[in-house]
Amino acid sequence: MNNIDNLIVIGIIAVTAIFSFKGFNDPVFFDRYKFNVGAIEKARQQDRMLTSAFLHGDIMHLIFNMYTFYFFSTFLLGYGVLFFFIVYFGAILAGNFLALWTHKNQPYYSAIGASGGVSGILFAAIILDSTIKIGIFPFPFQIWGWLFGIIYLAYSIYGMRSQLGNIGHEAHLGGAVFGVFCAVGFVWLFPNHPYVFFNFFYLILMLIPIAFLAYIVYKKK
Repeated sequence: MNNIDNLIVIGIIAVTAIFSFKGFNDPVFFDRYKFNVGAIEKARQQDRMLTSAFLHGDIMHLIFNMYTFYFFSTFLLGYGVLFFFIVYFGAILAGNFLALWTHKNQPYYSAIGASGGVSGILFAAIILDSTIKIGIFPFPFQIWGWLFGIIYLAYSIYGMRSQLGNIGHEAHLGGAVFGVFCAVGFVWLFPNHPYVFFNFFYLILMLIPIAFLAYIVYKKK
């Protein structure tokens, strides 16, 4: 990773940390910039679709997201700065759009965190390099990225349908799906890129839970 890539990664982490710490200590600031269905739809504060990704609930939430972001962003920047920005910020918006649509009748629904963008980066990396292995804390071993992707998507869909825990499953799903399709587009445009280790079979496996998600969205429509 070159100096520019370092500056990009450190810069996003720094801005996210500053924004998050401001939110920790300023409830008015936190409330103004978090994702909130009512504020977005009625007050037309669409900036929350992006600013909410720079807020976190606590220090551990911030550290976990930024650690994952750092690890996979350094990988994804190898495919170009523009591609990285499209995936990260596009995944944030995609995740929040899915959350907005899912909770459109719940004006008090709120969410925070960079998980949508992080999911997008993670899944783009999994698609672009099928040899990636991922560790799952606190287990002392790693699993194949494509297998992690299937488990992650299936769990997130279950969590979204059952409203499991205080977790923004919609943001995770929307960001992940966006990352997958960005990576597929990259492979289509640059099939001979030296860092692409794409496996069509693994993509098909991950498309199964994505297809089920599409079916849920269609039925709810």
